[in-house]
Amino acid sequence: MLSKFTEHIQHYFNNDPDNQNLKKEYDKAFKKYQGLLTKQEQLLRVALYLLLNLSEDTRTELKMRNKNIVHMLVKTLDRENAELLVLVVSFLKKLSIFLENKNDMAEVDTIEKLAKLVPCEHEDLLNITLRLLLNLSFDTGLRNKMVQVGLLPKLTTLLGNEAQKQIAMCILYHISVDDRFKSMFAYTDCIPQLMKMLFECSEERLDAELISFCINLAANKRNAQLICEGNCLKMLMKRALKLKDALLMKMIRNISQHDGQPKHLFVDYVGDLAAQIRQDEEEEFVIECLGTLANLTIPDLDWELVLKEYNLVPYLKDRLKPGSAEDDLILEVVIMLGTVSMDDSCAAMLAKSGIIPALIELLNAQQEDDEFVCQIVYVFYQMVFHQATRDVIIKETQAPAYLIDLMHDKNAEIRKVCDNTLDIIAEYDEEWGKKIQSEKFRWHNSQWLEMVENRQMDEAEPFMYGEDGEPFLHDGDILERPDLFYSADGIIPADGAISPEFFNDFHAQNGDAGQQGFPGSTSGDGFGSTAGTPGRPATAYGYRPDEQFFYGYGSSR
Repeated sequence: MLSKFTEHIQHYFNNDPDNQNLKKEYDKAFKKYQGLLTKQEQLLRVALYLLLNLSEDTRTELKMRNKNIVHMLVKTLDRENAELLVLVVSFLKKLSIFLENKNDMAEVDTIEKLAKLVPCEHEDLLNITLRLLLNLSFDTGLRNKMVQVGLLPKLTTLLGNEAQKQIAMCILYHISVDDRFKSMFAYTDCIPQLMKMLFECSEERLDAELISFCINLAANKRNAQLICEGNCLKMLMKRALKLKDALLMKMIRNISQHDGQPKHLFVDYVGDLAAQIRQDEEEEFVIECLGTLANLTIPDLDWELVLKEYNLVPYLKDRLKPGSAEDDLILEVVIMLGTVSMDDSCAAMLAKSGIIPALIELLNAQQEDDEFVCQIVYVFYQMVFHQATRDVIIKETQAPAYLIDLMHDKNAEIRKVCDNTLDIIAEYDEEWGKKIQSEKFRWHNSQWLEMVENRQMDEAEPFMYGEDGEPFLHDGDILERPDLFYSADGIIPADGAISPEFFNDFHAQNGDAGQQGFPGSTSGDGFGSTAGTPGRPATAYGYRPDEQFFYGYGSSR
């Protein structure tokens, strides 16, 4: 602002010859001002250097914080002296490692002032500014501000700066952790630069920050489409299979979760992935390969041929045994079974191999783990669609009994899958249908009876009391009134002589309307469907989450 004002004054004097004397006086005053400003900044540098050295003692630093040192330093960021700014930003960086100081920085416009310094010609100032931004980027609110002030495209540009790209990448990685900001990277040249860096990396193991950043971005569908442009997916797959890199395969797995073009590109690599499912491979790598295959919910894919050609059934069955491997690997095997069971011939082959008893055994062992329970029940859900496997599940196993026990599980997703599975079983098997309906009736009415028995008389409900203050009906009186239990507008006699079992053919009893009609029906409970099979969900939760991200540099599910 000062330089623009100076230019305006100079322009005024140069175009008015009568004011030459005023111009000389102005120049003299301006030089004096600049001299004072330089001396002031020199004094500030000395004072701040002294404070910075004193702050090595944390007790002294706390005293500085109590004197509002953070706000004073942030105000100094308005200066233009590069050397002074290096010192101020260095001081702020040192202070930012403490939560209280970071919170003080969040209260003022620290991010806005730092954004003006990115990029800048002074390399040391740029570097220390990026390091301060990296410290602040661990805070969700401050990350939001970084995006709001337009730092995302600026940081993306710095990926081309060899000296600053590592720090810039770390900040961008933190931003990419937030699902709201993943899609914004598609509107920059970030992804092409990252792909170039991936393929130029000659090391056997990729840089942790680089691959973690790519894993996060691949969780967004638009980003995944950009990653797959050209031969990028082919090159990624080739490198991952050659190096057995679990993190690179995790990135590929994130790409495979998106419906449409990204998912269909994997048809050519099903055999390559299936060939990696072996006992002699590292578990982390096999987990990612299994997860990628399990994501390929493509109706035209011949899973029976894949399982036979690569002899996967014995491997999958062995891994279902509790304790045979890490839980993450066993869970991926279960999810894989849910995917391949969509194929009727494949489901029949699995049923003949003894997979269903193995799943029940695993269900007993992992009954406290909701994820395991939900995925195992989903496998049963897929299998009851097919006549051959439906008969095996209903007549030769106790799976329906387990499903009835889980019908009222505290987990909503488990209840949804159980209800839909039991509805199909009830439709095709009269005996189990009676048991399921009876259990639903018992549960429905037991909740109502419990509410009645525990109900407290409240003075706010005068209609429940007589003129003498006594209640019209006691709890015991209500329980002796069968007409209150069965009220079907004349269908059931008020004396309760006919029990609800008399109406077993009415599948919509006890609030079950809208739950019937499988297969092919679509309920309004959020249980999504897969393309090509209306009303049939592609996963245990009815959908694949599009905004799944990888947090941290290690390999995890």
